[in-house]
Amino acid sequence: MPIRITGMNSGLDTDSIVQELVSAYRTKQDKYKKEQTKLSWTQDAWKELNTKVYGFYSKKLWNMTLPGSYSKKKTTVSDSTKATVTADSTVTNGTQTLEVKQLATGGHLTGAELKFAANKEVSSSSTLAELGVKSGTLQLKVGDETKTVNVDPSKTVSDFLAELKKQGVTGSFDAKQKRFFINSTESGKKNDFEFVARDQKDLDVLNSLGLATEANYDQVAGSTKPTDTSALGVKKDAQNAQIVLNGALFEGDSNKFSINGLTITATGVTNGEMSITTATDVDGIYDMIKDFFKEYNDLMNTMEKSYNAPSAKGYEPLTDDEKSEMSDKEVEKWEQKIKDSLFRRDDTLRSVMSTMSMAMNKSYEVNGKNYSLSSFGIKTAGYFTKAENESYAFHIDGDKDDSSVEGNVDRLRAAIEEDPEAVGEFFTQLSKGLYEDLREKMGKTELSSSYTIYNDVQMKKDYDEYTKTIKKWEDKLKDMEDYYYKKFSAMETALSKLQSQTNSLASLLGG
Repeated sequence: MPIRITGMNSGLDTDSIVQELVSAYRTKQDKYKKEQTKLSWTQDAWKELNTKVYGFYSKKLWNMTLPGSYSKKKTTVSDSTKATVTADSTVTNGTQTLEVKQLATGGHLTGAELKFAANKEVSSSSTLAELGVKSGTLQLKVGDETKTVNVDPSKTVSDFLAELKKQGVTGSFDAKQKRFFINSTESGKKNDFEFVARDQKDLDVLNSLGLATEANYDQVAGSTKPTDTSALGVKKDAQNAQIVLNGALFEGDSNKFSINGLTITATGVTNGEMSITTATDVDGIYDMIKDFFKEYNDLMNTMEKSYNAPSAKGYEPLTDDEKSEMSDKEVEKWEQKIKDSLFRRDDTLRSVMSTMSMAMNKSYEVNGKNYSLSSFGIKTAGYFTKAENESYAFHIDGDKDDSSVEGNVDRLRAAIEEDPEAVGEFFTQLSKGLYEDLREKMGKTELSSSYTIYNDVQMKKDYDEYTKTIKKWEDKLKDMEDYYYKKFSAMETALSKLQSQTNSLASLLGG
């Protein structure tokens, strides 16, 4: 902005006069700025609400449209300390037998105490030489693969353990006991391991590590086993899990089995058979439906509250000058009043609520019989009993978390117990109806993007148009300011010349 020195000759407050003269243009500009600000707040409010609606549509509602969601099964085991069992929707209700004969385990090699390091302070950072370990190359068989392990006495214990891990086994070193412990990374015979002694040198290296076993001595012809068996490592071979389900034997390298819709995790060996009982998970289905209505109610209550918000008539976004005359708290309160009322009596919001409400009040035929939500004791509250802004909220009779209906007969739970397939079929149809209606409501148009319940495209155009209009009025304001400043500047120049001429005349007259 140019620096102007005005009023030097006239003594007038030119800046104030010019600003007063252009005030009509500034007022017009401020009007469009306020409208654009309010539109920006409205866009943000719609984005937030649209996120909630789409989240409900794509997650909770979508899950309710899937028939398999209502085929929940609950499985109990007569001895839950020996196994846990879950069942998918394909498992027939009834009782089966299970026996756990043995658990899957990994291979374990407990090393002998390293006598060379018996009276030394050692740790994982000690070199293998400090433990008395000899140099060499060992063969390690992991499953069906044979791998090579380099033993370098100049390396640390940690380096050696890292080399073992790289080759497919895990290891640790107990500095207090001065022993190595080697384990399979996974359970089962196919994941077992063993060190293979090809000759006396390999045997010597394994002995220096405390990892030589009786089996290693058997591998080297002419070798003599130590009379002190404590000098040998002890290897426990891996084993597979074995279970008997309904009289049939199953074996696996893991304690987890997936058989005919059952997921069985063995945790202990049984003494004979135990029973597995599968039944409809009434609580699971009930809770799923209840959770759906909780999210639906929260969404509808939010929209209704916004639609019925108190009027903010007389409130408009503030200009910077207006904000400067108020405290931060007053500005915040003023703006929040406007933001809270943005959706008041909004036709688009009303249309969304009506779409969802109408879809939820439809009836559907299942096995030749018509059902609606009221058939299962699910309904909205009466006019005189409903809470404020909860006209669309549904209540489930007998719901212990809803004081308004907890004393009523629980018809939904009874229906699930009696005929879960019919309940599932009804709610599948109901949810699909709502899903399709919302999908159509959120369809792409010239005014809106896909999966959007409001005219975001049109709002973006309107916002951009405001930007152009505001710029136009900014230019007009500047032009008018320049125009008036030039006029006053010309006046000041004329006054300056007049003053100079007056002074000259006075001087000639001897004044």
